[in-house]
Order: sequence, then C-alpha cells, then structure tokens
Amino acid sequence: MIEQRLDIEIRNRGNNFQLVGDMDVIRIVSEMLEDLYDEAKQGTLLTPDQVHLYLQQSGVEQKQQDLAAEDKEVSIRTKKALIRPRGPNQQLYVRSIQLHDINFGIGPAGTGKTYLAVACAVEAMEREEVERILLVRPAVEAGEKLGFLPGDLTQKVDPYLRPLYDALYEMIGFEKVSKLIEKNVIEVAPLAYMRGRTLNNSFVILDESQNTTREQMKMFLTRIGFGSTAVITGDITQVDLPKGTLSGLVHAMKVLDGVKDIGFTQFSAKDVVRHPLVQHIVRAYDRFEKVEQAQDQARRQSRDHRDNS
Repeated sequence: MIEQRLDIEIRNRGNNFQLVGDMDVIRIVSEMLEDLYDEAKQGTLLTPDQVHLYLQQSGVEQKQQDLAAEDKEVSIRTKKALIRPRGPNQQLYVRSIQLHDINFGIGPAGTGKTYLAVACAVEAMEREEVERILLVRPAVEAGEKLGFLPGDLTQKVDPYLRPLYDALYEMIGFEKVSKLIEKNVIEVAPLAYMRGRTLNNSFVILDESQNTTREQMKMFLTRIGFGSTAVITGDITQVDLPKGTLSGLVHAMKVLDGVKDIGFTQFSAKDVVRHPLVQHIVRAYDRFEKVEQAQDQARRQSRDHRDNS
C-alpha cells in the first residue's frame, strides 16, 4: 500500500528495511514504518485501514501534491489568448492568486502585476467562478489636477484606469468589454465608491494601491464577501499621497504580515518585462534613493550630535 500510494520502493529482509525514492518521502515513511512496527509489537493486528490512517496522518501525500503543483508551470487560459507568466516571481504571483482569496502584488512598473491580475480575473469569469469583475483605483493626483479634467468623477478617473482597460480589450475584445461594462458585469470604479458595499462572487482588482490611505485600505479589504477574490497591486516607491500621509499599502504589509491565507508577492527590477531600459531606470532610481536616504540619515545624526553638544 505504501509503495503504491507514495511511489517508492520498499525492500526488506526480516526486520531490516531499505527504502528507495525521494528523500523527503523516505524520511516520513521510515518513521511511519517504525510506528507500525511498535503497533505490531504490542499485538495489534495491522489492517489496510490502519495503514491508510497512518498515511493520512503523516500528510506525506498532500506534501507530494503541493510539490507537484509548485513544479508545474502555471498558465492563464482565456478564450482569446493563452498567457504564460514569465520567470519564477510571475509564476508565484499567478499561483498565489489561484490559491488565495486576497493577494498583494508589490513592485516596480513593468513587472506584469496589473496585466496578470486582469488575466486571472478574465479566466475566472469565463470559467463562471465569479459573476463580475471590479476594477478599482484611488482617485489620487500624480502631478495632474483632477479638477481640470472634463466630466463627472467616473469620467475624470477613466484615464487613470487605462492600463486595466487595455488589458481587458486585449483579452476579451473592445466590443464585448463595452457590452459587459454596460451590463455592469465589468465595473470600473474609484475607490471612494466602494464604501458600504459587500462584494460577493466578484474578482476585485485594486490598482495603484500605494495611493490609498490606511483607512481606505482597511475599508477596501473589509468589502470582500463570499466567493470573491481580491488582488491588490502597487509600487511603494511611487506614492503620490500628500507629504506625511502613510500609504495604506505600506501599512497593510506590516499589519497583515504572517496572516494565513493572504498571498504576498514581491517583485523587483529583475522581474521587469518591458523595454530593457525600464529595468535599468528602476535600478538607477533605487540606487539614487538609497544614497539620498543615507545622506539624510547622516545629516540628522550630525544635527543631533550638534544639539547634544
């Protein structure tokens, strides 16, 4: 039974056993055999049911399945395209979205955070795992003034949601996306519109989440209802909030660290899949900001030293 279930070979001569197979499995099986031997020494008649229970309690089969899932390359299949995540971090990100109800994708521009989240949302909707897709973004100015843009608040925010629209057009088609938006199957909304709602059977993407406040992030995370998946994407190096306001994304990373069943994927410059220059630009900014931080810290220490003197 053990050989068949765990795909290993057990050779024995008398009470000497030799196990052949994966080392992680062998360690668990050797302990299991010793336990079964102890049971038999006490006069217990071993049955297939008991061996089955021992196998279940060991958790070795589940571990094998988890390892197989990790080794398997992840892909996203929509009606119009087959999307293969590039590199281990993108693979990890998509796998995390498939396994967890709440996921964070954190890293610089060009790492595929938003695009892959939209692809997962489209796949889930086409498989009828969710009934609707919600694309959410905080209405925060990034050097531009919202007040000067024409239209109501939704129309003002639409340009900020263009990357999400572009991904949807590529995966579903322009006409179908327009029809789904008309029917409210795909909803595009500023974050402020989420207050007071409970989102069931939905795939919700919060993009540019580094521009949420602590209160907005808490409000958003507590909107998630039954049968829903939420993906929160952001780049903590590009916060456009007023000076002195703590980013809700930075705060959530600290508060939710270690919380079970919430997925976190950290991207870096090496994961950038845009023009090669983008990767160099991200790294250059990282280096420059580290030097600036070190200089600021040195100035503060020097000032403190003078004050103490």
